[in-house]
Amino acid sequence: MGLRVVEVKLIVVVLVLIMNCFFAFGDCTGGLELGFYKRSCPNAEMVVKMKMNTSMMSDPTTAPAILRLAFHDCQVDGCDGSILLGNSNGLTTETISHKNFGIHKLEVINEIKSSLETMCPETVSCADIIQLAAREAVSLTGGPYMEVLTGRRDTVSTSTKRADYQLPTADISVDKFIKIFKKKNISLEDGVALMGSHSLGISHCRNFEGRLWPLPDPTMSPPFAGMLQLICMNPTLFDVAFAENDATIFSFDNQYFIDILCGRGLLRIDSEIARDPRTQQYVYNFGQDTQKFFDRFSSGFLKLSEYKVLVGEKGEIRRDCRFRNS
Repeated sequence: MGLRVVEVKLIVVVLVLIMNCFFAFGDCTGGLELGFYKRSCPNAEMVVKMKMNTSMMSDPTTAPAILRLAFHDCQVDGCDGSILLGNSNGLTTETISHKNFGIHKLEVINEIKSSLETMCPETVSCADIIQLAAREAVSLTGGPYMEVLTGRRDTVSTSTKRADYQLPTADISVDKFIKIFKKKNISLEDGVALMGSHSLGISHCRNFEGRLWPLPDPTMSPPFAGMLQLICMNPTLFDVAFAENDATIFSFDNQYFIDILCGRGLLRIDSEIARDPRTQQYVYNFGQDTQKFFDRFSSGFLKLSEYKVLVGEKGEIRRDCRFRNS
């Protein structure tokens, strides 16, 4: 009888400890969860939204820049904030990689981090800020609002070589495109939807000039190809001259899919997914149904944002997104 009472007391103690852990930290397993900072930094997500809104009002290119930043961070060893690390302490930044050409607006993430450090020191990770900011980039330009899980921690390493190896090239084929998303457990339909991020922003001539010379890619509509040849006629300006990704570059919508079905795809992958039998139907469906695109994009985005994250005791919470803590 006495032994049974002791067992009951031990069970009660364990349950109390588990409940305390849950309510204090949200997730005792160290995994991602919705509202991870609801107690440790309750206004964190609102600060991200307000800062993104302010930046986007002063510079509309913020939205596509931050969305691309989030994708590129996740492509290299997972969503761990490695893309923000500078070259202090012998580290080499990923942004030096030629595949990260045009990556900018890192200062927006740094400004958000600075504000959060004032409110909640060493609490909100840079990796989480990137994904939350990308969520706002989509939502504030007319796209879906996505319930992004949080609780990521920041890596302490970065590598130009790993970025060179793991980031896709500008002329990626459908076969390689499928392989990349399959590795991340993202369905082909969701992968095609993620290409709809090209609904925002521009592409520089260096990324598609190979489709224009010496003869235009026949998958492009002749008027579209002719316009691009005029824009990209000077090789010395390939890193400066650019074309719009679609007809509504400041609105997150399904115009991208409508455009590529009509032969107005800038990049090789844009044209190929509109013609390849494995992906063409998805492109058509998204061009016809905005909500379907939003649903599948949200699904793909959330899966990508949870790819190879650091949680629990792994990594660190950087005090400054540009540098590791020690």
